[in-house]
Amino acid sequence: MTVARTICLGFIAVITLGTILLMMPFSTTSGNWNDIIVALFTSTSAVCVTGLAVVDTGTHFSFLGQLFIALLAQIGGLGYMTTTTFLILLIGRKFDLREKIAIQQALDRQGMSDSAQIIRSIIATTLIFEITGIFLLMIAFVPDHGWQKGMWLAIFHSVSAWNNAGFSLFPDNLIGYQSSWIVIMTISGLIIFGGIGYQVILEMYLWLRDTIKKRRNTIRFSLDFQVATSTTALLLIIGTIAFWLIEQRNPETFSNFSFSTQFLLAWFQSVTPRTAGFNSIDIGKMTDAGLFITIALMFIGASPGGTGGGIKTTTVRVLSSCTRAILRGKEEVLLYDRKIAVSLVFKAIGVVFGSLITVIIATIFISLTDSKFEFIQILFEVVSAFGTVGLSTGITGNLSTVAKLIIILTMYIGRVGVLLLMSAILGDPRPSRISYPEENLLVG
Repeated sequence: MTVARTICLGFIAVITLGTILLMMPFSTTSGNWNDIIVALFTSTSAVCVTGLAVVDTGTHFSFLGQLFIALLAQIGGLGYMTTTTFLILLIGRKFDLREKIAIQQALDRQGMSDSAQIIRSIIATTLIFEITGIFLLMIAFVPDHGWQKGMWLAIFHSVSAWNNAGFSLFPDNLIGYQSSWIVIMTISGLIIFGGIGYQVILEMYLWLRDTIKKRRNTIRFSLDFQVATSTTALLLIIGTIAFWLIEQRNPETFSNFSFSTQFLLAWFQSVTPRTAGFNSIDIGKMTDAGLFITIALMFIGASPGGTGGGIKTTTVRVLSSCTRAILRGKEEVLLYDRKIAVSLVFKAIGVVFGSLITVIIATIFISLTDSKFEFIQILFEVVSAFGTVGLSTGITGNLSTVAKLIIILTMYIGRVGVLLLMSAILGDPRPSRISYPEENLLVG
């Protein structure tokens, strides 16, 4: 039982438990047993913090069912190992070297020191942001729905947004609040900070603390921080401009609104494909160009150590820097005056290649089983599932049972990661003393 297998089987165990709970009559508004495919799909979507749904979450599930979905999304966002380690800390037991290694791999950290402190910081950060989001969302939801329902809506959507889950209790997701600055900006903030990574948030906090106290020796930002923040900001700016230029003349999405509302819609549409899954417009009525940009953003995803999926911003930056080095005739890959190890370049290539293969295979199989849908709709659905995003053009509930099972598997692969899953299947690599001769090969 390797660390990779422990993590992968842990997610399967949580998904199975969630499926059983969501199948129970007390989880549905009708009081009847839930369909097993619906329960399995919803549980997988929640644990994998995706947000794709085959039924209307707000009307199909009872309060208990909605609570289970929120808890599953919380566990999925924190990660199986983080949640398990936190429970171990609560009962006062110390964890061994094996558990430290599991935390290191789950959080994609370089070292194993201060693992317990990192877990406490993650939980504290999560609570601070989610509670802040709850109070801000109550400003909009309580006047419209009353104290009891408004508070539950605020709690559910804050948890869903921070964990980049994308589940909403409204039938039209957030379309009803598409012009509400308080709702859109609060959800956007939770999505961005939830997906940017805990380490980045911690460094940002330490920098602000040192700046406010006017300390001379302020912290030096790590390479992870510089890459994650700069890439995230760049993608958000480019995405906002691109969506506004493309969709501003589309009467089904932007053109009927004022410039300020159009900007708000474009901004949110740039934020939500980063593995969040909320939508303030009808995704199915976007132009093909808008859908392709969304697909690209969904495939890139969030940053390592966060609650989002995708191939990650750091992977994109490593490969883009590698391409730049090749074009300039250099043999070293540099990022912010730092040399990137060859092993990290190999890992980035492996992540992208494995991700593409997964998306291609899933798209082919669903195209064969559900040929009634357009290719771009199927591709959009598959990338959304793999990137654990949750956006859809509206075909999720109409997919065949086989296609739903493929989407379930795709969501699972996207959440645990292609390399981690392959490591779990193949086992830990064995060292070899064999050295092979080098040979040239024509490439490109």
